[in-house]
Amino acid sequence: LIKNNLYADAANLLFSSQINEWELMRENYKSLKNVKEKSFWFDSFKFKVQFNPQRVKSTSADVSEKGLNSRPCFLCAENLPVGQKGILLNDNYMLLCNPYPIFPQHFTASLLKHKSQSIQKNIKGFFEIAIQLSRKYTLIYNGPDCGASAPDHLHFQAGTKLLMPIENDIFQLKNDFGNILLNDGQNTVSSLNDGLRTIIFVEALDLDSAVRLFERLYRCYSKYSNALNEPMMNLLCKYDKEFGFNIIVFLRSKHRPKSYYNEDPRKLMVSPAAIDLGGIIISPHEKDFKKLNKELIQEIISEVSLDSYSFKIFVENLKDELN
Repeated sequence: LIKNNLYADAANLLFSSQINEWELMRENYKSLKNVKEKSFWFDSFKFKVQFNPQRVKSTSADVSEKGLNSRPCFLCAENLPVGQKGILLNDNYMLLCNPYPIFPQHFTASLLKHKSQSIQKNIKGFFEIAIQLSRKYTLIYNGPDCGASAPDHLHFQAGTKLLMPIENDIFQLKNDFGNILLNDGQNTVSSLNDGLRTIIFVEALDLDSAVRLFERLYRCYSKYSNALNEPMMNLLCKYDKEFGFNIIVFLRSKHRPKSYYNEDPRKLMVSPAAIDLGGIIISPHEKDFKKLNKELIQEIISEVSLDSYSFKIFVENLKDELN
């Protein structure tokens, strides 16, 4: 069954099987149907806020070295909870149903080996999985310092396609805020600053082009940011057989906003990762959900994104690198 473009069908079968057999997952997906949402429109794009109490563990994850060392890795096969099953992807990854969902179908693709979260040497695998799951799902990557709740174990996420507002808004954003950095007739790289997020948008026709363009972007951003670890970024990737890859790269300045560390009642437990930047802000506490408004969304998202001045300088460097 699991050949070529049938991975999405296999994922769907895994989901159906797990929701029938695994009580934790069944109960949490049942709860997902009752999550509250509200929407806010900006110039030509939308943000949703989702009150999702099941996501509190991820939002509040202790990703310090001490915190990681004090718990067994929940993505290693030997530590999976009783009842959780997976399917093999590319002999290197295991596709698992995420029991704490944001999407109607939410998966984690974790490396079989326990190896730190890093995209640089694993980008080809990321794009290959995006192709395999492309009929139904969008692939997601959170950097180790900006959203990954298990930065000690390489993993991606996959979620129901076109659920994040930016997937529907990206071409309007490109039209309204985009600057073309490269257009070689088959592939395009654009920079976008919509006033909240600083984005590099890559449209690549094939796998080799996607890998080559991302490697240039990564090399340039790594050099520019002087990061000790991986430069801070989050990725969304969608693939279409006719049009190729749409890769949205969010450039980051910090992991969490100041409001995350405030004392109550000024504390807001919002820890933005790729899905939040993609337009679904997760709020595990109802009091925060009620408080979040357009101004707070703008403040939080722009604070964790690369600032406009730094983005402008980086874009000039990237344009030289690409050309």
